[in-house]
Amino acid sequence: MLGKIYGYIRVSTKEQNEDRQRIAMEAYGVPEENVYMDKQSGKDFDRPGYRALMEVLDEGDLFVIKSIDRLGRDFDEILEQWRIITKDKGAGIIVLDMPILNTGLQSDLLGRVVAEMMLTLMSYMAETERENIRQRQAEGIAAARLRGVRLGRRPLAIPEEFQEVRSLWEDGMYSAAMAASILGVDRHTFMKWVRDEKIV
Repeated sequence: MLGKIYGYIRVSTKEQNEDRQRIAMEAYGVPEENVYMDKQSGKDFDRPGYRALMEVLDEGDLFVIKSIDRLGRDFDEILEQWRIITKDKGAGIIVLDMPILNTGLQSDLLGRVVAEMMLTLMSYMAETERENIRQRQAEGIAAARLRGVRLGRRPLAIPEEFQEVRSLWEDGMYSAAMAASILGVDRHTFMKWVRDEKIV
């Protein structure tokens, strides 16, 4: 049975404006009165807009988001919320920036399985990239010590992956917290790199 269409928008009060997400919701056909929004970071799920939407979301409804990281700060949270929406609630999910993840409203088992496999693969790739970055950093430190370099609390070198991750963050694919996690640093360091690059 065809249900209602709901949209969810999350923006950081300091870094982003909701207009881009709201325009995308309107273009997809989400009624304005069915769009829920939170203006805060994804550091936790104590978010009134999200909680309110979860209260009204029902079986057969459609949950629309602009990008996958609107669901959480990391892939563990995203996978958990995905499970709640699709399994517990029985709703479909539309990810506007990544249609391959769409489950839609139809009971298409293959489509749902493919979407869940892609989401799990993305989670694995993000975790693998974090591990690779940490390994390269550790190898670099070990090599420096062998050369007799004295290591202190110096500014972290910007990894070569920064430009790609920053671009995905600017496109709304990653939250700042998720981008920082992939690069193996905290959110403050990631945002400092972004600011410093703009000054240069």
